[in-house]
Amino acid sequence: MHSGTDLQTRLDDGALWLTLDRPEVFNALSPEMAVDLARLTEEAVSRDDVRVVVLTGTGPAFSTGADISGDNAHEQFDVRAMDAANRIIRAIVGLDKPVVAAVNGIAAGVGCSAALASDIVVAAESASFLLAFTRIGFMPDGGASATVAASIGRARAMRMGLLAEPLSAQEAYDAGLVTHLASDADFPAVVEKIVRRLAAGPPLALAATKRSINAATLTQLEPALERERTGQTLLMRTGDVAEGMRAFSERRRPVFRGE
Repeated sequence: MHSGTDLQTRLDDGALWLTLDRPEVFNALSPEMAVDLARLTEEAVSRDDVRVVVLTGTGPAFSTGADISGDNAHEQFDVRAMDAANRIIRAIVGLDKPVVAAVNGIAAGVGCSAALASDIVVAAESASFLLAFTRIGFMPDGGASATVAASIGRARAMRMGLLAEPLSAQEAYDAGLVTHLASDADFPAVVEKIVRRLAAGPPLALAATKRSINAATLTQLEPALERERTGQTLLMRTGDVAEGMRAFSERRRPVFRGE
């Protein structure tokens, strides 16, 4: 196992496990983690020893998204965070090998986006999915405006995006947002079984299947990533986002003024 910038990597019989390892902050993505996650997924393209990539987290969360903690978070959060998020999504979708998201706990923000961009999403019973962006004055990003709607339709995507309501793992499975649901006790074994099956599967056929389904269902992903980048960059400069991030760090309800 290799450890670096709070991202653990492990190669196990054709499966490359990428484990977010900042449990003390619910696996919030630091800029370094985001870059490493994208880079390692991209590099899997040319690795003959990798047949499947697995994304998961340690502790009670999968990932709560970009790290916006700290007093100077608003000043430090800029378009580079958007570029890193988009790079992760493009790496997951563009990889010619299956990507499994083993969602062990809450998946929020771009953590939710990354999970839902994956090809197989296994949710533990205690997991939940939350597009929390509007709670701090942002819009959903990481391609979520395309991937969520493609999976569960416009109405549910609007509900998740506008109201920032979490979906439980059961609700996400019933809605068709995730592919598998497992009890917390069975979760590791279910993930392992799926990963083993994919690692032993026909790589050329799996790659062709992934490309074909994505081409049919994610036709709006690239335009969505660009729209999200533009919209989010504009929102970063607003007073509402500054207030939202201050309120987040001060653990209070924000007062948005539309400015």
